[in-house]
Amino acid sequence: MERGIKLYHAKKYEQALKEFKDLEEGENLNIELIYYIGLCLTQLGDYDEALLYLEQVVQSQFSFLHTFQSRMVLGFIYSVTGRYKLAEYEFKTLINSGLESSQIYSALGYVFYSQKKVEDAIDSLEKAFEMEPENTNAMNSLGFILAEEEIDLERAVKLCREAVKRKPGNAAYHDSLGWVYFKRGKIQDARLHLRKALDLAPGNREIVEHMRIVMEREKKGKNF
Repeated sequence: MERGIKLYHAKKYEQALKEFKDLEEGENLNIELIYYIGLCLTQLGDYDEALLYLEQVVQSQFSFLHTFQSRMVLGFIYSVTGRYKLAEYEFKTLINSGLESSQIYSALGYVFYSQKKVEDAIDSLEKAFEMEPENTNAMNSLGFILAEEEIDLERAVKLCREAVKRKPGNAAYHDSLGWVYFKRGKIQDARLHLRKALDLAPGNREIVEHMRIVMEREKKGKNF
């Protein structure tokens, strides 16, 4: 078990999973072992199987830390696989149990916005930002939504600029800032940051689509 945990923390997930799976065959119900198998499967992108293990951990109430982390990972898996209502349930369960954190509110904001619950999304992200003003994920997400919904473009630029300033190597942050500039009609600034985003994440569909829209707008502008 100890060797498997060391491999996991060394990010050698396939090797760690093999260690844990070998142990699983000879174990009765070892919740900690099930927990680490679930984490390994998540890191390897085998989400459906990961869910089977992590749900066991949550139902067992093995320990506060393991239950908390498992619910967070379950929420993440449901989010990235488009099961937003289930993700919302996991994050709300954590909050209702008294576990409020910037990370949870930020994740919940994304889940709300994915369900077109704009006001709830903004409210959650504002809470995340209030709890942790340096949370760049909340900063970026809030800025993007304020721009996309055309609620407060000036604040959106400030938030997204700050996120890029803090993490200049993050493609999503450059994409958001580029899109905010586009919403403000600053096409050259938009192209600059979208180009940077594509350099950092070549082929990303959302960024490519944003760039296509910006270039079409630029082309139309030149034709007038």
